[in-house]
Amino acid sequence: MELALAPETLARWQFGITTVYHFLFVPLTISLAALVAGLETAWVRTGKERYLKATKFWGKLFLINIAMGVVTGIVQEFQFGMNWSDYSRFVGDVFGAPLAFEALIAFFFESTFIGLWIFGWDKLPKKIHCFCIWMVSIGTILSTYFILAANSWMQHPTGYKLDKVTGRAELTDFWKVLTQDTTLVVVFHTLTAAFLAGGAFMVGIAAFHLMRKKHIKVMRTSLRLGLVTLVVAGLLTAVSGDLLGKVMFKQQPMKMASAEALWDGQAPAPFSVFAYGDVAKGHNTVEVEIPGLLSFLSHDDFSSYVPGINDVNKAEQEKFGPGDYRPNIPVAYWGFRWMIGFGMASFALGVAGLWLTRKKFWLSQRLRTGDDEVPHLALTKDKALGDGLAKWAWRLAVVTIGFPLIASSWGWIFTEMGRQPWVVYGVLRTSDAVSPGVSQGEVITSMAVFTALYAILAVVEVKLLVKYVKAGPQELSESDLNPPTKIGGSDSDDADRPMAFSY
Repeated sequence: MELALAPETLARWQFGITTVYHFLFVPLTISLAALVAGLETAWVRTGKERYLKATKFWGKLFLINIAMGVVTGIVQEFQFGMNWSDYSRFVGDVFGAPLAFEALIAFFFESTFIGLWIFGWDKLPKKIHCFCIWMVSIGTILSTYFILAANSWMQHPTGYKLDKVTGRAELTDFWKVLTQDTTLVVVFHTLTAAFLAGGAFMVGIAAFHLMRKKHIKVMRTSLRLGLVTLVVAGLLTAVSGDLLGKVMFKQQPMKMASAEALWDGQAPAPFSVFAYGDVAKGHNTVEVEIPGLLSFLSHDDFSSYVPGINDVNKAEQEKFGPGDYRPNIPVAYWGFRWMIGFGMASFALGVAGLWLTRKKFWLSQRLRTGDDEVPHLALTKDKALGDGLAKWAWRLAVVTIGFPLIASSWGWIFTEMGRQPWVVYGVLRTSDAVSPGVSQGEVITSMAVFTALYAILAVVEVKLLVKYVKAGPQELSESDLNPPTKIGGSDSDDADRPMAFSY
């Protein structure tokens, strides 16, 4: 009982709860910023109303999401001082540089240009207004890069030295921290996964309206954009995931051996698609394997040797001293598979969606005209059967919204828990990173307060999203269709009229 309620365990639970919850908003913020920017660019170039309606509709959902992301992200900073002060002292000199760049450059772009975008609809020419949302998108990507550079340093510390007096890590090569291979592949993988989440979000909401035959033109455009995003992002996520896996096999072999529950090294090593039994002890009663695939994933060679958990544990004991260097094997094993499974399910649904909505297919013909009497051209000539299949397709598309978010959450759980017992791999143990003198009661109290706060924010988030999703795209006014041609609007503008993009 004492072990379960140890301050270190409670602090890890608290950080896990708040971080996973916060990260639900991060991929949507990154992807929706770029997708909204793309829609507004399409409006600027073509002048078509459906692009402007789509920009305003998805823009509102983006703003709700980014507001929640900022609020939930603030809590992360408190925890470093509350529960992880020894960790903060150790990494402070290294983390100071990338996090300062994130605040001074990335957050400046986001906060400044998002204000101009929100309040500049009737004040800025449309090209300048469109430029603002692109700057917001660039800001989110830069923010992602600098934060992931710090996290990648925890996965593979480089460009630093240990102070002999204080024992703290001191930055010696900032450029190396920013450009090491861990940082580059982690950023690539995170961004592609973010667009997978944004594509699914757009597909699910568009399907919700199309299932009810509402806002056909805007939602058909949104659906196609979301489906294309799903497919492209899914392919790139698979490629980036493969690259990241190869880097991790070299840098953190224990994490990857645990992801496979490979207890003893093998050549060739199979990839376990599914296992039933006690993966924590290697006793699986049922196991489905693909021969040689793990060897290929680790070294691009179907016959190469892959060290197992016991091999790596022994090697790390010799390198770092006595101890158990195994993470939670079931969490690593199943987290790895849930990450891949839900992510690739989204990609598969994107491929199916593009095929089902192609021009010659009955479903897309019906959506192009909004006419229930359009003949079924490919799937079936039976109208009742066609309607039933279409309804199931729309419902499945709506459910898809959550798949990439589940995949991203399990991806981060695997990334952080698979590194245990290290908080900074090979340098600082998690047990040495917690705040000294923090009691069980204090951690339980703060965890309860943060969890309750996040529960309240979840209710607010869901209600806001449901409200504006159900409302759908709004009708455009004359001022929407004819933005000013100069900064500040025309001389005849009424200064007292309501803001163009407030809610």
